[in-house]
Amino acid sequence: MTNVLIVYAHPEPTSFNAALCARAASALTAAGHDVTVSDLYADGFNPVAGRHDFTAVADAGRFHYQTEQAHAARHGGFCAELAREQARVDAADLVILQFPLWWGGVPAILKGWGERVFAYGVGYADGLRFETGVFRGRRAMVSMTTGGTTARFGAGAVYGDLERQVLWQIQHLGLEYMGYEVEEPFVAYGAPRVDAAGRAAYLDDLERRVLAAAAKPVDRSLKTADPLAVVPGNAWAGAR
Repeated sequence: MTNVLIVYAHPEPTSFNAALCARAASALTAAGHDVTVSDLYADGFNPVAGRHDFTAVADAGRFHYQTEQAHAARHGGFCAELAREQARVDAADLVILQFPLWWGGVPAILKGWGERVFAYGVGYADGLRFETGVFRGRRAMVSMTTGGTTARFGAGAVYGDLERQVLWQIQHLGLEYMGYEVEEPFVAYGAPRVDAAGRAAYLDDLERRVLAAAAKPVDRSLKTADPLAVVPGNAWAGAR
């Protein structure tokens, strides 16, 4: 059994993104995997970082985000919604991000989820990035819809190469940065323009993809170190 976290970022419950999320969750559950869905819009997740992230304070005189994150990681000082999401991430062997491509990137609510949840001292630390990342040995996958058709994406196309340009930040500087082995992204191109048969085919394809990803081995022993073991006390707050 694999523990799977689906982070779903779309405000409309009748959207095709919602249908993709539901299909992935039902297929994985039917296959015996343990599935949790973080429905960011339904949960009212706040994407904006600030002192409200914390129940304890490291420095009341100057707000330095990484210092406060490290302090909260050491002392259990994250607010309730962050503690909940961090626990879900910690339990997950496979993380699936489900979202529509908006303005060439992820929706702001998902960007903010990553910034707040994968905190300094929780998701990364100095020396614990990429091949030494905190989540080394685990997997992650992007599942997304686009308004543009396949002709809009690729080398020299108007929207750029999907993995090297469009998804570079979320996959490479996000998921791979934290040590995840990233699956090939699932993309439902031109979702608003696809007929019922095309959407059914997309749903079937996603089901196959997530079941294959969840069946792959996970090795948490590859984790290099506890991030708090290498996080400095003030995270160089004075220099930032």
